[in-house]
Amino acid sequence: MLSLSNLSPQKGSTKQRKRLGRGPGSGHGKTAGRGHKGFKARSGSGIKLGFEGGQMPLQRRLPKRGFTNIFRREYAIVNVKELDKLEAGIKVDRNVLLAAGLIRSKDNFVKILGEGEVTKKFILAVDKVSESARSKIEKAGGSIEE
Repeated sequence: MLSLSNLSPQKGSTKQRKRLGRGPGSGHGKTAGRGHKGFKARSGSGIKLGFEGGQMPLQRRLPKRGFTNIFRREYAIVNVKELDKLEAGIKVDRNVLLAAGLIRSKDNFVKILGEGEVTKKFILAVDKVSESARSKIEKAGGSIEE
């Protein structure tokens, strides 16, 4: 009977690793398959990533485009339908959303969007709220502190 204790790979599916530099009897001794002298025989050799044999590499041939705004803010998106999972009447801030699993710990800013319906009353203390979300929350009796 086959069990975890007597499993073995299928015959011919595995082979032993090449043990380099283990004497002349191994067939891979002395130069260890690297040949004599030359760049590839040296330690630390090997073609670096992006090297094209001395030709100007692609990443240097292509023009630079655009720029990165270092002041950009990434917002975690939470829809109003997801707020219905929370209990009614509470103050919803970043910590409450994090505890409920609606945002990740690395998300610094939160924006509420208006997809779906909200039936419970909430007091929101988040960074941004869309107009549609604002109207739905206020229609349900909630308020927003930005």
